[in-house]
Amino acid sequence: MAKSLESILVVAITSRALFDFEEENRIFDDGSGDHSEREQRYMKLQQDRWEIPAEPSVGFQLCRKLLSMNGDGVKRTEVVVISRNDPISGARVFRSAQHHNLDLTRGAFVRGDDPFLYLEPFRAKLFLSANSDDVKKALNMSIPAATVFPRVIGNDLHPNELRIAFDGDSVLFSDQAERVYKEQKLEAFKTHEIENASVPLPAGPLQPFLSALHSLQNTLPAGSECRIKTALITSRGAPAHERALRTLLHWGIQVDQALFLDGLEKRPFLDVFQPDFFFDDQLAHINPAMGTTPSGHVPYGIANETLGGEATDRSQETS
Repeated sequence: MAKSLESILVVAITSRALFDFEEENRIFDDGSGDHSEREQRYMKLQQDRWEIPAEPSVGFQLCRKLLSMNGDGVKRTEVVVISRNDPISGARVFRSAQHHNLDLTRGAFVRGDDPFLYLEPFRAKLFLSANSDDVKKALNMSIPAATVFPRVIGNDLHPNELRIAFDGDSVLFSDQAERVYKEQKLEAFKTHEIENASVPLPAGPLQPFLSALHSLQNTLPAGSECRIKTALITSRGAPAHERALRTLLHWGIQVDQALFLDGLEKRPFLDVFQPDFFFDDQLAHINPAMGTTPSGHVPYGIANETLGGEATDRSQETS
């Protein structure tokens, strides 16, 4: 009987989002030679470094902690590498995972083809990639996704907790209310949210991932090696806070912390919460935070339409 991922929380992640392949990626992106020549140089460097484990990158800590929630004979989570890399380069990914005691067994290495096409067969509930075009295509398939900014991660300050912070509008919630704010300004937004306080907001692109985390949290046995802690960190303030909270109640989802900042900069609060990952739809919030906080841009909603829908894509990502 074939195995199934139906009831498992699956995170799909690209090679560069999981491991530090920035030097290798620069070989591909250096601009000299045609695509085939650059690809061959990249493949050779990866093959030459076959025995050298890559260091963890921006999504490693999130994946490691999710995988630590498997045990007592129950498979609850899975991490799958979905990569534009060639299969030989993929072998180094698996070797690096083995070196770091990361229980990675599944992957798709498609040598330049579209990796996001494998998200649905893998039942992915989150996709992390440095390629913003692939992220947008995943979101169009209703798969939670975010563009990441590869970086070597620092020390883990909360080894027994998986901490994840979410923005509200255009991330957990749709951009319905944010459109009122952008188009009619603050006072109209406040009035709109007071009048609709009892009306749940439509779900945003990452609501299914939060829901999956909430379900996972409720299935963890007492004494589990790692617990989940979630935070809503939003620019909303009172009286607009009520609709956000009522929406979470309507979904049957609880968060551990809710920070209503009423327009304050988010980074100081992220520095206190110290999440393993932070999701926001606006680069204006992510750019100040990404130096200290692993962050993902969700290219969804009116704020991204205003920018032409473009995230700051650091490369075209071979991995």
